[in-house]
Amino acid sequence: FRMVVERVKPAVAHIDCVRYYQRTPSFVPGDRTSSPQYFVQKGQGSGVVVDRSGYILTNYHVVAEAQEILVQLPGRTEIFKASVTGIDRATDLALIKLEKSGLTFQAATLGDSDQVSVGDWVLAIGNPSGLDQSVTAGIVSATGRHDLLKNIEVQDFIQTDAAINPGNSGGPLVNLKGE
Repeated sequence: FRMVVERVKPAVAHIDCVRYYQRTPSFVPGDRTSSPQYFVQKGQGSGVVVDRSGYILTNYHVVAEAQEILVQLPGRTEIFKASVTGIDRATDLALIKLEKSGLTFQAATLGDSDQVSVGDWVLAIGNPSGLDQSVTAGIVSATGRHDLLKNIEVQDFIQTDAAINPGNSGGPLVNLKGE
């Protein structure tokens, strides 16, 4: 597992999102102090660099409605701003791009999910609960799962017993080749 983690870990991103919204309090007759209240909602998740120029694949729900996306990569002290370049709500996927030009990043190798079989070893890498990267191991316990989520149109899920914790959303599930 160690060699796989060493290969993939540099491509696993920690993503912090900020959403700003306002709420107008309920109107109370005679109250002249009612004014909109502004709130900040923070969220986090993971992602995986899929192109050396800084494109990162993550889950749509990680970056949905975010006004600010900040990304940190292992081995780098800089925090990068990112913007959403593509979304697919049906598959809960989003593609974000680091806004820093002229740099190259280590990208992960995408695997072929059609080659996954029940019983294959897999590793899940992510940033649960705001912690630096963690890795969990498990096996593929089923493929072709459907009717699990009612709001998602495309359903052909890989089921694993590797622990997927809050904050791991968007992080890679890799085989023992690091794909």
